[in-house]
Amino acid sequence: MRRLFPVTDQTTPGTPADLGVGADGTDREWRLDELAEAYGYPEYAPGEAPAGEAPAGGRAWLRANMVSTLDGAAQHDGLSHALSSDADMRIFGVLRGLADAVVVGAETVRREGYRPARAREAFAARRAAAGQRPAPVIAVVTASLDLDLAAPLFTAPSVPTLVLTGAAAPPDRVRAAEKAGAVVVVAGDGAGVDPARAVRALAEHGLVRLLTEGGPRLLGQFVAADVLDELCLTLSPTLTAGGAQRIAGGPGVAVPERFALASLLEQDGFLFTRYRRVRQ
Repeated sequence: MRRLFPVTDQTTPGTPADLGVGADGTDREWRLDELAEAYGYPEYAPGEAPAGEAPAGGRAWLRANMVSTLDGAAQHDGLSHALSSDADMRIFGVLRGLADAVVVGAETVRREGYRPARAREAFAARRAAAGQRPAPVIAVVTASLDLDLAAPLFTAPSVPTLVLTGAAAPPDRVRAAEKAGAVVVVAGDGAGVDPARAVRALAEHGLVRLLTEGGPRLLGQFVAADVLDELCLTLSPTLTAGGAQRIAGGPGVAVPERFALASLLEQDGFLFTRYRRVRQ
């Protein structure tokens, strides 16, 4: 894996290792701790954040992780796995290893067969030092609570799964979810979930390093609500054509939201981009 941007870091700037190149001039595999440093959440004391950034300790920082083909598809046959690679999955695991909570839509949970996030030894010391749980919480966004409550996501998590829903959610489904061991969090006045309220509710539960993995509809809602801080987008060197969804769908925004490139990595033709919201 090579670092294409920025071309140096603050430790050993300008060295081949800094760029992800081995002593023999070939690409090398990054260690998990190196990837964790590259993808770390912003950590600043209140009032010390640089312009355009917000401190993770002051409010929740919402990061999205998505993959797209060269022609803009976020899925193939309804799933994203075919667009991925070993390096992409490695970064996927690192992003989860850094997060307090993984926020995901109910449709993605059903399609992708979501399971509980697991504690990983590689991130244990880092998470302990940051005061995090051993594994991230999975937070499912759903209006109907149409979920398989007998699935491992609810029956075998290391930390209880959260269900984000609206105040008008079906009471019987709410009771069933709570009986299954889930923590139900109301984040909307009606049947649906208000994206900004969901982010605030997670922060109130001490979950400030947030990672959403979609799907496209949920990401579109976060974008439209102006609560997305960062996008980690893998550009897959593939073409699919067809009518697959883009990485974000749903309501549009009146004015395009501007993001700035924070880092760019490459391996096997895959580009691993990280953009941060430019806030005025």
